[in-house]
Amino acid sequence: MATQTPLVNRDRLDRHRRRAERIGGDFFLHEEARLDIQDRLSMVNKSFADVAIVTGFPTLWKTWFPDATIISDTDTLGLAEQSYDLVIHAMSLHWANDPVGQLIQCNRALRPDGLMLAIFLGDETLKELRISLAEAEIAISGGLSSRVLPMGEIRDLGGLLQRASFALPVADKMVRKASYKTLNRLIYDLRSMGETAALSQSSRRFTPKSIFNLAETIYSEHYSQDGLLIATFDIVCLTGWAPDDSQPKPLLRGSAKARLADALGTNELKLRS
Repeated sequence: MATQTPLVNRDRLDRHRRRAERIGGDFFLHEEARLDIQDRLSMVNKSFADVAIVTGFPTLWKTWFPDATIISDTDTLGLAEQSYDLVIHAMSLHWANDPVGQLIQCNRALRPDGLMLAIFLGDETLKELRISLAEAEIAISGGLSSRVLPMGEIRDLGGLLQRASFALPVADKMVRKASYKTLNRLIYDLRSMGETAALSQSSRRFTPKSIFNLAETIYSEHYSQDGLLIATFDIVCLTGWAPDDSQPKPLLRGSAKARLADALGTNELKLRS
C-alpha cells in the first residue's frame, strides 16, 4: 500500500529555520504574535502556572517566556498528558502536516479547563506574491510550480478546534501589511524568518531569473503604493479550552424563559397549523 507523501518536507523546513537563525533577521511576525498572545492572556481572569510553547524557534520564544517549557513542533509533540494549564502553539501550525493531530495533542496535554492558543499564518498571507509569481511563471514557462505553502481559510480553521474536541472554540485573525523596495528584500525577510517554501512536491529545478523579474514587474503594477511593494500577512489565532464541568453550557432546546419577539419589541407571527 503506497504511503502518501507529506505536504511539508521537515528536513527542508529545519534547514530553512537553521539558516534563519544564522541570518539573525527581523522576526517581526513572531513579535506580532507574541504581543497578541500577551494581550489575550491579560484579558483572561486566570493565572497559568505550567505553560508549554510549541514552536520551531525555541531560543526566540524562550527569551519571551523564560518560565515556559519549549516543545519542538515535530509531527509527534513532546507533550505529557494533562501536564499544563496553558499551551501556546506559536507560529508553526501552518507548517504542520497534520494540524488537527497537533491540536488534539495540545488538548490532551491540558488539564481540565486549561487554555490553548494557536497563532499562525492564514490564507491571505503573501497573496500578492502568490499571484505575481504564478502569472510570471505561466507567461514564461507555460506551467505552474508549487512555490508557496497553501494555508487554511478562517472559516475552515475554526472547525479544527471542534474536531480536536476543544470547548468554547473561537477563531479570529488580524491582518498586517509590510512594504518593500524590491522583491528581493521581501524574499530576504521570508528567509530570515524561515518562511520560504519547504514543500515536498516543490520543484528542485533552479528558477530562471526572468520569472522573478517579471513577477516583480507584475507585483509593482498591481500591488504597490508610493513605489513600494505591499505584502499582506494574515495572522490567525485559534482559542480553545480543555473541557471541564465548570464551563458554561448551551441551554437545552426549548428551555428559554423569554421570547425573542419581546426582546426585539415586535409582534410574533403565528402560523396556522
